[in-house]
Amino acid sequence: MRLSVHHETRYRFTEPQARIVQLLRLFPGDTSHQTVVNWRIDVDCDARLREGFDGYGNITRMLYAEGPVDTLVLSVSGEALLTEQDGPIEVTDEPFPPDLFRRVRPLTRADALIEGLGQGDDLGAMTALAGAIHARWPLDRRPTPAIRSAAEAAGDERLGPRDMAQIFIAAARAQGVPARYVSGYSLSGDDERRTAAPHAWAEAYVSGGWYAFDPATGGRSGLDHIRVAVALDAAGAAPIAGVRMGAGEEELDVDVRVGSETE
Repeated sequence: MRLSVHHETRYRFTEPQARIVQLLRLFPGDTSHQTVVNWRIDVDCDARLREGFDGYGNITRMLYAEGPVDTLVLSVSGEALLTEQDGPIEVTDEPFPPDLFRRVRPLTRADALIEGLGQGDDLGAMTALAGAIHARWPLDRRPTPAIRSAAEAAGDERLGPRDMAQIFIAAARAQGVPARYVSGYSLSGDDERRTAAPHAWAEAYVSGGWYAFDPATGGRSGLDHIRVAVALDAAGAAPIAGVRMGAGEEELDVDVRVGSETE
């Protein structure tokens, strides 16, 4: 399946900014399950983009925009070809061993409720865990304004994909399973999906490899997921992170559209 993505992020400032510096994790790489056909980013103001990689091996760009900046629009567009495979996800460069992703972080610390969700440490148990989270919390795709911990999110009645992914990670690590956060894009079973945020899911290291699970859909991730960045938690895989130098307030609008074409 070929998926197309258009992701626009628009910043408006009440006062001109002297300088903006951002770390962008918006560029997917090839894996055993996906091939990037084309991908580009456009910026609506004079800016420098420096290519690189972060500590997790994610493709990054550092953006530097000199002021005065009243608005900043980032437009990402591209296509990726997804192939069905029964085996684990393989990438060219894995900078860390799986055991690193057993590490408990403040955002992915399990409380008693989360610990009770996990009932094993194999592939079947991780699939069941994704289903249990999906059944326990109705999905709410409205973006939350700030990243919160898995334990904080578990107290809500409805959760977004980001919160569900962090709860999955916390529960998996409580069972001794290495697990990591994934940010990217997903069609989620619709012919075309439009949301106000990129998607999020998780990967767990079981049966000798990394397998993807999406608690927002209640099972394994498949042909409708474009994998972009991984990290220990949501903060480490944030699509955009940065600072601005200037007074005033900031308004943010995000629009994500994902479409499909069967090969």
